[in-house]
Amino acid sequence: MLKTMAPRPIVLAMANPNPEIAYDLAVATRDDIIMGTGRSDYPNQVNNVLGFPYIFRGALDVRAKAINEEMKIAAVHAIAALAKEPVPEEVNQAYNTNNLRFGPDYVIPKPTDPRLITEVSMAVAKAAIESGVARKKIENWDEYREQLRKRLGKDDGIMRNLTAIAKNNPKRVVFAEADNYKTLRAAQIVKEEGIAIPILLGNIQKIKDLIEEYAFDLSDVKIIDPREETKSPRFAEYVENLYKKRQRRGLSKFDATQLMTNRNYYAASMVEFGDADTLISGLTRNYASTIRPALQVIGAKPGSRIAGMYMMLTEKGPLFFGDTTVNENPTAEELADITVLIAKTVRRFNVKPRVAVLSYSNFGSNDGPTSVKVRETVRILHEQHPDLVVDGELQANFALNNDMLKSNFPFSTLVGEAANTLIFPNLESGNIAYKLLQEVGNAEAVGPILLGMNKPVHVLQLDSSVREIVNMVTIAVVDAQAHEKKIEYVRLFQR
Repeated sequence: MLKTMAPRPIVLAMANPNPEIAYDLAVATRDDIIMGTGRSDYPNQVNNVLGFPYIFRGALDVRAKAINEEMKIAAVHAIAALAKEPVPEEVNQAYNTNNLRFGPDYVIPKPTDPRLITEVSMAVAKAAIESGVARKKIENWDEYREQLRKRLGKDDGIMRNLTAIAKNNPKRVVFAEADNYKTLRAAQIVKEEGIAIPILLGNIQKIKDLIEEYAFDLSDVKIIDPREETKSPRFAEYVENLYKKRQRRGLSKFDATQLMTNRNYYAASMVEFGDADTLISGLTRNYASTIRPALQVIGAKPGSRIAGMYMMLTEKGPLFFGDTTVNENPTAEELADITVLIAKTVRRFNVKPRVAVLSYSNFGSNDGPTSVKVRETVRILHEQHPDLVVDGELQANFALNNDMLKSNFPFSTLVGEAANTLIFPNLESGNIAYKLLQEVGNAEAVGPILLGMNKPVHVLQLDSSVREIVNMVTIAVVDAQAHEKKIEYVRLFQR
């Protein structure tokens, strides 16, 4: 029967667990067949969960009197259109595959695709309204889309807002570890979505081989191997700049030349010279060895301290943790500076910071060194930054549970709404806290967000996921936009 069919036959054998035509037999018989079954272990699973939950969702949300043909056809078109869109990385991970894309083995979305709830439900709701069976009209479709997303259980609105900001003015992001699948997949995503303009550093042939192996659409992206640039005038300028900055710290001209073949030094130099707007690195190297080149080439803003912050995306909204990566055991004065730096960044994300400086004690209940340091930090902040909503020393549960705080410490400046920005007394406590929340608290960690650098630089967690890399690229682009605005303002002022 298969051999009598026309070229590129489509066969949907839906019986479970044994399809009417066995998949292995079908693909062995015809190499041009497009085959779908009801099973998840074969390509093109046709599963009723692709349609019925979202058809009912859209129908119920407009109080439809019926589910008519127009609504069902709208659902079909929405599902078909989604199959041609770039596939979210979480779907690739769920099916243990790489770079799913529209073709003979992917003509229908996977049942785990999180976009189904918005695309199908909205299409059905619109069709119900247009066909006259809806008792309720939806006036704000963007708001409705947001409501549907929240039904998935996690409010990641802040990242969507930052993504929209990044897309308005995408920046050149140099990926210092581009000879890696995760890096290239993230580069493709940010390129496709218009978040950033990637620049790839690494072994050129290896990168090209990976692009071909995984069918990435990166043929028009600039690829640079610093080891092949040693004769270029720009490389010499990079070397001279590093040598001048480090010659009184024991660095010879020869050493500077050798270091510049390192991708992290080269990437930092690209940002320093304006050949890129920001950089991303750290996927395969420890934090210290990744941040060191940026500190030596770019350095901190004049008069600023460097700190690391994580944005934790929780079911109750975002929480900002600091310092989690840089300052091992800051003094009270240093901790106050870090708090101000983090609060400024939180404001940049369009969130009003409510800051709790944490300890193992509450408002003088213990007089250990850490408690005294935190208490002094809060005193400095109240005195020097009276506009900042901040209090401490506080235990974490009181900072996050406003009912407990109000009942026990009604005098606290945080009474009224829980804290969203948590300052830890040292790096150890901050680092432990974010990793615990990430692993057992079902929170998504975005970071570490590096603060206080003279130009935008961001370092990834070791072995970050593709989604985490994309999130950090988004943060980096927004950071680069803010830096550019500041530069433009300075130039106008100078004129």
